[in-house]
Amino acid sequence: MKELNLQQTMDMLMEVCRAVIQSKQLLTEVDSNIGDGDHGIGMAGGMEKAKAALAEGAPFADINTLFKTTGMAMINTMGGASGIIFGSMFLGGLKGLEPITVLDGNTFTRMMRGALSAIKARGKAEMGDKTMVDALEPAVLAMEKLPDADWVTLMRAAADAAKTGVENTKMFVAKFGKAQYLGERAIGFQDAGATSVFIIFNAMYEFVRLH
Repeated sequence: MKELNLQQTMDMLMEVCRAVIQSKQLLTEVDSNIGDGDHGIGMAGGMEKAKAALAEGAPFADINTLFKTTGMAMINTMGGASGIIFGSMFLGGLKGLEPITVLDGNTFTRMMRGALSAIKARGKAEMGDKTMVDALEPAVLAMEKLPDADWVTLMRAAADAAKTGVENTKMFVAKFGKAQYLGERAIGFQDAGATSVFIIFNAMYEFVRLH
């Protein structure tokens, strides 16, 4: 599969919503180890809203609006820095993108590069800071090494890279959030935001693998 049409893209985003909602307890447990413990509640709530907005807004005119709808629902529901950061994962790559009704891997990779740039500009986090960037940046880099790849190959690489990124966060001292006050006591625990990024990419991989 080289391209996703509008309906397939919407179905993939719906699968992302379902996967995150189903991971609410996992994300809560991961965040409780070194954070406030509210990441799972926030992510699930944002994705519940996004899922409803996608269902209510159909049919959509273009794929851009699908991603915008998802991102804005997260920002408006989650609030705070996490809402903006995760909303930007869906919104950040739309800047300068002409309206499209078919999504190929190269375009998606460019979108995720734009999202990463927007997130880093807003959150000021870099690789090694124990944030979602530690999963998102490796995923983007992995996809950029596979120009013109089919969707299954592309998303398998992205999900694998994100998973490795999550594992790597266990070695880092946190630079942001409540975890930053733990210093080296945060070592050994994975970052909740990075875990969410892996769940998102893995849901996309599972969708294209089965369709």
